[in-house]
Amino acid sequence: QIDDLAEVDYSLNSLPAVFRPFIDLDLKGAVYPAGNYTDSPYMAASFTIPDQSGSMLYLAFSEYFFQTSSFAYYTAGALNMTIAEETCSYFNINTEIFGSIIPEVAKYSVTPYPVMLKLMATEIPIISLEQDSFTVQIQGSMEVLAVLPDSTTQSLFTMNIAANTSISLNIFDQKLMGSLCLNRLQFSLAHSNVGFFEVSFLENILSYILQTEVIPSANAKLSKGFPLP
Repeated sequence: QIDDLAEVDYSLNSLPAVFRPFIDLDLKGAVYPAGNYTDSPYMAASFTIPDQSGSMLYLAFSEYFFQTSSFAYYTAGALNMTIAEETCSYFNINTEIFGSIIPEVAKYSVTPYPVMLKLMATEIPIISLEQDSFTVQIQGSMEVLAVLPDSTTQSLFTMNIAANTSISLNIFDQKLMGSLCLNRLQFSLAHSNVGFFEVSFLENILSYILQTEVIPSANAKLSKGFPLP
């Protein structure tokens, strides 16, 4: 069990291969949504560890391990997040802030209302493994809603998000840990109830919200680590 959302299968794929200087263990290394052992859409490719003799133990992870992790957490809904005024750490987000940037929002909402942001991944994130790190391509959406006095919400607009991130890896306390860095963001307008507006007006504030709210939250989860076999 990794956490409440996912678990990892480290069962042996085959009998241990015993040689005079070393023992090879071929472990499955697949991550599943907790309690759901549905196969992911990925196929594991065989690989070998280069001959080395400076340490007692060498542990290698294939791209398949991280791909199944991506699939498991996407399936479990872990990549969805809601940011509201009461949970925003650095500033209060409301329609007045957006109205100062987008005149259409100011016309739509004369009285400042709190704003809620709903983020979700719309596709399984794409993993590309590199030495000591991997990149993650994320396609998602961000819906911006006004919270009305009666606690109902009114959707203002929805943005498409394309994010390029990288995760550096390290091993500590028998766990595989990661640290997420946001490399690049692209926004496009998917739908608007306040009329058309230039997306570039919002890029700075939305990027700031993602950097200050989403990335720290993701890193807090990554810092808990994956248990090693």
